[in-house]
Amino acid sequence: MTYELYYWPTIQGRGEFIRLALEEAGAAYVDVGRQKNGADKVAAALAAQATPSFAPPFLTAGALTIGQTANILLYLGARHGLAPRAEAGRLWVHQLQLTITDLVNEAHDTHHPVGVSLYYEDQKKEAKRRAADFIGNRIPKFLSYFEGVLQQPKRRGGFLVGSRLSYADLSMFQVMEGLRYAFPKAMKRLEPAYPGLVALHDHVAQRPNIAAYLASKRRIAFNEDGIFRHYPELDR
Repeated sequence: MTYELYYWPTIQGRGEFIRLALEEAGAAYVDVGRQKNGADKVAAALAAQATPSFAPPFLTAGALTIGQTANILLYLGARHGLAPRAEAGRLWVHQLQLTITDLVNEAHDTHHPVGVSLYYEDQKKEAKRRAADFIGNRIPKFLSYFEGVLQQPKRRGGFLVGSRLSYADLSMFQVMEGLRYAFPKAMKRLEPAYPGLVALHDHVAQRPNIAAYLASKRRIAFNEDGIFRHYPELDR
């Protein structure tokens, strides 16, 4: 089966978490938004769903259409060995992914703290205040949590869940990449406190399928239209 991923063609965004899982699994998929007239195809498919998603990303898998990043990864993880087989383990990975979703939402709100319909330039003063709190309080709170998960005795394999890579590890890699892009000064200062997460990031980057993907044209570069944006005035 060939999956169809529906997401916007010019940003990594929330779709990137799904792309990483598909690439690691070696799954056949079509990134519909990056085809000719892709954005129009995404919009048309969004309107035509029997069980409509609020917004992309969504994934078609045969007769199934699945929306929401964490929900899509829950499905892919069970099908492609990116989550434990036992129900308790699958729910734990899903819980970690939902916590990553919270972190990603807060990262987005550093540059759009007032409203997503406004331009960044319309809320720069508020963004500076929000970014300062995110760097000073929220990044350490989230990363300390995930570092603590990695350091639990039963998870000394270097992964967030047991001794095998899961989609939560892939998502944590993407978070570290995004934070480094958006806040390079702050992350250079903060990262030494999280050696487990740095090692996890480096391990994921070196996995054959992921390394090939990162070096390919399929990997969209970070930019100032996505979730993780680099505005020098917000990095401290």
